[in-house]
Amino acid sequence: MTRPPDWDVIILGAGASGLMCAATAGRRGRRVLVVDHARRMGEKVRVSGGGRCNFTHRAARPDHYLATDPDFPRLALQAFTPKDFIHLLDRHGIRHQEKEPGQLFCAGSAEQVVSMLQDECRRSGVNILAGQKIHRVDAEQHRFAVTTDQGRWQSAALVVALGGRSMPKLGATTLGYDLARQFGLKIVPPRPGLVPLTFGGEMLAQCRAWTGISLKATVSCSQARFTDELLFTHRGLSGPVILQISSYWRPGEPLTLDLAPGIELFARLRQAKEEESGLHLRTVLSRFLPRKLATEWLVTQGGEGRMAEIADKRLRLLADGLHQWRVTPLGTSGFERAEVTVGGVDTNALDPCTMACRTVPGLFFVGEVLDVTGWLGGFNLQWAWSSGHAAGLAV
Repeated sequence: MTRPPDWDVIILGAGASGLMCAATAGRRGRRVLVVDHARRMGEKVRVSGGGRCNFTHRAARPDHYLATDPDFPRLALQAFTPKDFIHLLDRHGIRHQEKEPGQLFCAGSAEQVVSMLQDECRRSGVNILAGQKIHRVDAEQHRFAVTTDQGRWQSAALVVALGGRSMPKLGATTLGYDLARQFGLKIVPPRPGLVPLTFGGEMLAQCRAWTGISLKATVSCSQARFTDELLFTHRGLSGPVILQISSYWRPGEPLTLDLAPGIELFARLRQAKEEESGLHLRTVLSRFLPRKLATEWLVTQGGEGRMAEIADKRLRLLADGLHQWRVTPLGTSGFERAEVTVGGVDTNALDPCTMACRTVPGLFFVGEVLDVTGWLGGFNLQWAWSSGHAAGLAV
């Protein structure tokens, strides 16, 4: 690595947003140093999308993000769009595919995206210092000084791309928040997002009995509503619909689950009673729910019988219970299993065009460290690309 007396910009963090920022700044001729405590870059990129990297979503817009200032992501997302990142992949010959509508994955391995980012940095003359603990960061005479295991580095601009608290096994720390506080910025309290929910008591016993069962469901809380696959686990509830709602759920708040979304369940049960009166209720209910769930749900509701024997009132109660099952989670599976962190550096202190701090010239924050959290399905990586690109054009 070359060792100039100082750099135009030092970027702390060699994840998705940090590498995107570095490559963008390097292409502008800036002298860039990236510093990261991890020896391997882009670990969260590598594990994303089950190792296939769900690198963006075609519908990435501000209304797919959770933020105290819901309009903050708009300008960065408009300036560097999913199409722009797809074009970058195409230039590197990385094939991709669309699984669910709008969700784009690598046709090969997520390693291809990490290699692409590293290649972009090399071509742009970026220097990367990996496996180096950051001991301290100081601001001195309108410059920044970063002290690492290998020495002390100075720059005119500093970009904090250190991520949130999710997935500590991959190296997540609180350093990004600590630096924000050091420079006088506020932190929206971080909490786990896109994370399974846990339960206790009778609900936990039910979840354990139904572990492995999955079905399409609508789940809502006071702030949001999603429809997708739900999965019962030995600790509670998971699956895409639970991960989505978890970013909005607050401790103590109940959830409402509709286990038969889009189905007029009472009408269908009433019709079966008229036309197939000799069938058992569990047989009819199994048309709309997994068989094991249908059978055991009826046990919790006081048994079953032939359709002709069941009063309409009970069918109504059964249908309403399945459409409006209210449960209150005990908590979440924590940052260890959270895909993202909700909360972070308060964006009111930043310029939404550049990610620059309004009160500390030359200081920038990008990526997950910010109070911007995307939905499941590629939105968070798109925010990393967009915010990193915005800062890379400004440093």
